[in-house]
Amino acid sequence: MRDLSALFDPAAVAIIGASDDPAKWGHAVARQALRAGARRPVHLINKRGGTVLGRPAARKLAEVGEPVDLVVVAVPERFFEDAVDDALAQGARAIVGITAGFAETGADGEARQRAIAERVRSAGAALVGPNCLGLVDNTTEVYLSSDAFAPGSVAFLSQSGNLALELGLRLSAKGLGISRFISYGNQADVTLVDLLTSCAEHEATRAIAVYAEDFADGRAFASAAAATSKPVVLLAAGRGAASARSAASHTGALTSPADVVAAACRDAGIHQAATPRELTVLLEALSGPRRATGRRTAVLTDGGGHGSIAADVAEAVGLTVPELSGPLQSDLRDLLWGPSAVGNPVDLAGMGEQDPASYPAIVESLIGAPEVDAVLMTGFFGGYSAAAAPDAASPSDAASPTGAAPTSGASPSDAASPSGTTSPSGAAFPSGGASVLDGADAGAGLGDATLGRLEVAAAERFAAAVAGESTPVVVQSMYPDSPSCRVLTAAGIPVFGAVEDAARALAAVTGGRRVRAIASLPPPQAAIVDAGYFAARELLARAGVAFPEAREVRDEAGVLAAAGLLAPPYALKAVGLLHKTDAGGVALGLNDPGELVAAFREMRARLGEMAYSVERMVKPSDSVELIAGVKRDPRFGPIVMVGLGGVHAEVLRDVAFALAPIDAGRARELLGELRSSALLHGVRNRPPVNIAAVAETVAALAEVAAAHPEIVEIEVNPLLAGPEGPIALDARVIL
Repeated sequence: MRDLSALFDPAAVAIIGASDDPAKWGHAVARQALRAGARRPVHLINKRGGTVLGRPAARKLAEVGEPVDLVVVAVPERFFEDAVDDALAQGARAIVGITAGFAETGADGEARQRAIAERVRSAGAALVGPNCLGLVDNTTEVYLSSDAFAPGSVAFLSQSGNLALELGLRLSAKGLGISRFISYGNQADVTLVDLLTSCAEHEATRAIAVYAEDFADGRAFASAAAATSKPVVLLAAGRGAASARSAASHTGALTSPADVVAAACRDAGIHQAATPRELTVLLEALSGPRRATGRRTAVLTDGGGHGSIAADVAEAVGLTVPELSGPLQSDLRDLLWGPSAVGNPVDLAGMGEQDPASYPAIVESLIGAPEVDAVLMTGFFGGYSAAAAPDAASPSDAASPTGAAPTSGASPSDAASPSGTTSPSGAAFPSGGASVLDGADAGAGLGDATLGRLEVAAAERFAAAVAGESTPVVVQSMYPDSPSCRVLTAAGIPVFGAVEDAARALAAVTGGRRVRAIASLPPPQAAIVDAGYFAARELLARAGVAFPEAREVRDEAGVLAAAGLLAPPYALKAVGLLHKTDAGGVALGLNDPGELVAAFREMRARLGEMAYSVERMVKPSDSVELIAGVKRDPRFGPIVMVGLGGVHAEVLRDVAFALAPIDAGRARELLGELRSSALLHGVRNRPPVNIAAVAETVAALAEVAAAHPEIVEIEVNPLLAGPEGPIALDARVIL
């Protein structure tokens, strides 16, 4: 790991380009840096000298007269190199390059940037940027960006300053904050991987958030994320499919940048977010200590509609909502009244508004049950304290115009009965210590203030119950900013206004973190110079991929010769076409040499002089057509893909991805991830496919591509998978 201590805890700081002009970056950085003036010397450098922000300013760094560990350079691009050289001459161990105008401008700018980075590294220093927005370490009072961030436990590595501001605001609203913020810019020297590794070792950081537009070395990023025990959450830009439009194979067309990033995240155990809001949702959940290895979720609600929707959303994000066991249902019935449902979702059915203590009582039972891995509470909780303190609720969540407390949806016929008496249904209302009413009547006749106090007391009991348990609990409330919900938030229980956010947060902390070792790329083998169809077959056959017998032909004499060497029926293919079937470049089931010659004449008349292949026809009965291939991504290296293949591969898009190379075990997992994976196990009296042999073939493909960096795309489609094993009916290699 690189020593970046001079970046995050320097003995002294200098800002070259410090200015009194509020429009200049040197002004913003200097203003923030001076907030920590008591922690370390902050030297302001301006070519005119004088004063900046009321402080004496040196005209050159050499005039400071003492060592400076960290130098921020915020000058026009034409002065940047001289400023870097001055910093190195004065012994700076770290430089933050705010200045833009280098690699992002083209080849010339990239060459200049490379030369600067080489000088910095040769001097034993570290350069963040250029073209960055500075950095902040709240734990050491290093404030070298334009804005301040509330302190907390999330490190944010970003290529966007405005996104950092938004994340800071969102986290602050949740009582969370930033431990470190680093804008890493062009990564001329210090890379995203260096920063991720440093933050993984940073004691005050509990979770790491990343916004990336350019990963540089994506494989190294995935490896670094996999190596840390701290959660990493990624928001990535540029995940669209535009780059797949120029692909030369089905594999290339099916493998978008989004697929590549998603594969890397799955392999490395990285949590992926699609928006800043989702990024915040995940960080709120992952910043807490509670985790579950299973996904069995109990849904608790005080209204059937909220419970049903929550159950659907929970299952959509990968949680399960199983029916609770008979003994647990019996325990819950002892705590609830007649109208309540206890199967899962557990529906209080209005009891929550009669006795708010029923919420924590049920939560205590659920988190103590071995069959429950996590709890999602949804609906009305928070409404009474919000009504008692309307300023705590949003305008849409205000109390009703009559001034009455809002209701959770119970019908008028379910009016409250005194605690310890019977409910309208005739069921006994529990009074065995679950209530916080201390003898007061529950529900009916109580004013907003009383109900609000009871609900806050219930929230305190709720928080106390969860505090001693490892079971994750997440809450969705119609009133997420109510006093009751603020009690839960302060206790580290995530509270959200949207059920989809609550379910997504819960999914992030359940099921366990599955990290796969990111395999190193093998040493490159001798470069391939011929990527033609038959050369591709030979390359893959040497790796263990099975093909039917075939002969290359270019004229009728060759066709007849091939017919004499191969047993009918025959297949005839035009070599070199991507979509052979669409172009009429495939003829199947040719039963004798005459049919084969006739098909050759017709095909050549349409498609012209080219190489053709005569092959032994393989019957597809009891087989499944798959596609297997590898695409080399410029950031993440080779990406292996397997899916349902044949002529409908790009239409069905039933595919799975992983960083290559992979072993047969991982290939088998990918096959199991397909929506159509049931076909491989045999359906409608068909025998199962030899999945182990298919996995070996996919792993062999991945190994070949990984060992040949000159291969851009490699594909077998279709890969005919049957009970005896797979056989490749076509192969394509793109250099």
